[in-house]
Amino acid sequence: MAKAVNRWWVMALVGMAQFIVVLDVTIVNVALPSMQRDLGISAINLQWIITAYTLAFGGFLLLGGRAADILGRKRTFMAGVAAFSIASLLVGIAENESLVILARGVQGLAAAFMSPAALSIILNTFNEGKDRNRALSVWGAITSSGAAVGLLLGGVLTEYFSWRYNFFVNVPIGLLVALAAWRIVPESRADLGHKQFDLFGAATVTGGLMLLVYGLTKAPEYGWGDERTLAMLGGALATLAVFLLNERRSKHPLMPLSIFTTKNVGKSNLVMFPVVASMFAMFFFLTLYIQNVLGYSPVKTGLAFFPVAITIGIVAGIASGLISKIGFKWPMVAGPLFIAGGLFWLGHLPVQGEYLTDVLPPLVLVAAGMGLSFVSVTIGATNGVPAKDSGLASGLLNTTQQVGGALGLAILSAVSASAAKDYLSEKLAALPASGAGATHAGFPNPAAAPDLQTAALVDGFHAAFYVGAALAVLGALFALVFVKHRKGEKIEASIAARA
Repeated sequence: MAKAVNRWWVMALVGMAQFIVVLDVTIVNVALPSMQRDLGISAINLQWIITAYTLAFGGFLLLGGRAADILGRKRTFMAGVAAFSIASLLVGIAENESLVILARGVQGLAAAFMSPAALSIILNTFNEGKDRNRALSVWGAITSSGAAVGLLLGGVLTEYFSWRYNFFVNVPIGLLVALAAWRIVPESRADLGHKQFDLFGAATVTGGLMLLVYGLTKAPEYGWGDERTLAMLGGALATLAVFLLNERRSKHPLMPLSIFTTKNVGKSNLVMFPVVASMFAMFFFLTLYIQNVLGYSPVKTGLAFFPVAITIGIVAGIASGLISKIGFKWPMVAGPLFIAGGLFWLGHLPVQGEYLTDVLPPLVLVAAGMGLSFVSVTIGATNGVPAKDSGLASGLLNTTQQVGGALGLAILSAVSASAAKDYLSEKLAALPASGAGATHAGFPNPAAAPDLQTAALVDGFHAAFYVGAALAVLGALFALVFVKHRKGEKIEASIAARA
């Protein structure tokens, strides 16, 4: 256990590392148009700048978490941070799309080892109870607000400097974190009684997860019924089934299935899956609405999301004390309901909307739900986990977030596109044969009517927000029915006592 005087320095270091990992998921979105113009990236390959990172990150998380347990959490964390910094530098100096995509993949790979190692370090630094709840509230705030901060920082750096600074900014931060971790963070390993690595399990789970994330990412483009989509998703499920079968039979499995019987680990991950599916998609669609419908610049769009980070920080702090008093179940139920309410509200966004009245109130409501959800789920998914499995539990939670986010974006993108297409077809079918009034069809005041394409776009957003709200409600129901944490039941058992 780290010395008491150093614990919060440890928290600051690993929190900073997690921040740049989450930041890089969204910071690149604002920079994509500039990168495309500067490097001459084709429209087809542009998506790979995001997909390469997502694939490597989501695919290697379980492996990264177990590697932290076996090889050492500090060692794995430092190696991940160093590799992430170097990859960020390579993206920033890249002069062609191939190098950008390759370096983004290395970034994702490094993040897959760095992120679960960081959370595992926290679990082994803070005993269960008020201190760990406070530390995990900070972790939850960082994880859930990083996307909003990424949009703001990405807009500022792209508009006033260059898209390259979106990646250069990681280099000094990463090197500082790695050097400081070498001096401050204590080393810890799982006491497994062996040092054998389940290579077959690592290969099957990594391959299965990467194929699953890729299939979900391509599904909106290919179509859910397309043979390529079905082949990828079917192959992913078959590979993951082989992985689970191997884990049941292996003497030293990569992921002991017994972890799912540890109190609320599996149940909390079950809650996180639909919640993160709804939440990540919200950032995507709302960013499009603010930029393409309200006409905001990249910087102004980033500022529009800044209240999210502030709200999450406040609510996460409140959640820490609340969970120490009443447990994590009811905050885990309430958080998704807040998210659902905000998304349902966003489902009524007008075509000619105003940020202060139409966007900000539901956005703050969603942010409050994110703060409650991430803190309570993180505590629930790690509470009672033996020290030897803390890296594995961390990797599992991160995997749930990545796969849930990919699935949510794929499903809601398809819902949005289908709704927009239906809206457009319905309006065009109602036009006179001459096509007159196509721009203003269906609107009582043609002088003030929006463009029909824009109206269709917003209608698609509405459908996506409604489905996202339903997913969040599903998460709340899972928490209500499955999560067991009785009133007055304390979270205070020492990890050292369980190790």
